[in-house]
Amino acid sequence: MLKTLKKIFVAGVVAVSALVSTSAFANSNPYVLMQQTADKLFGDIKANQSRIKSDPNYLRTIVRNDLMPHVHVKYAGQLVLGKNLASATEAQREAFFTAFGQFVEQSYAQVLTQYSDQKVQIESEKPLGDKSIVSIRVNVLQSGNAQPIKLDFKWRKNSKTGVWQAYDMAAEGVSMVATKQNEWSGVLRQQGIDALTAQVAQSAKQPITLK
Repeated sequence: MLKTLKKIFVAGVVAVSALVSTSAFANSNPYVLMQQTADKLFGDIKANQSRIKSDPNYLRTIVRNDLMPHVHVKYAGQLVLGKNLASATEAQREAFFTAFGQFVEQSYAQVLTQYSDQKVQIESEKPLGDKSIVSIRVNVLQSGNAQPIKLDFKWRKNSKTGVWQAYDMAAEGVSMVATKQNEWSGVLRQQGIDALTAQVAQSAKQPITLK
């Protein structure tokens, strides 16, 4: 009996160690995270096509569950605010980050309306070396001779935790962070962060439309 319990205990320790090791490896490798995230994200979109067609906003739920946990909203938001971050109060920053996170969710969901059940091809893994930022290409292959839809996800390694998180997505070479940084700079300069937060929150409420 004692030997049996010992075997069960050892097996449990080995299993837990394997899970921890796999999780740690995933967190330290953006290519593994990209593959896992893409498999779940595109798999759920494909499996829910009928629901998405009747309710396009369900794409937001999929993005919220599958993609957003891997997105560093605050870092992306800080890049968008730029030098205006320093003059904002903590309350103003948090309000902006909340609105911006909802906007990112809406934006990603809208971009992903281009996907139904196409094959997805993720860039082959490259040596990371001492890099803290990498861009990983995801091609959504089209039928016939149509060019693939090119999505580039930018990942950043947290210097304290070592965890990789995505912070930007470029669709066909157009970076969302850079685009919004340029687009919103005038509002920040002329009206301030509170006005921008209100504008971003309003944009985040836009319904998802199938095109």
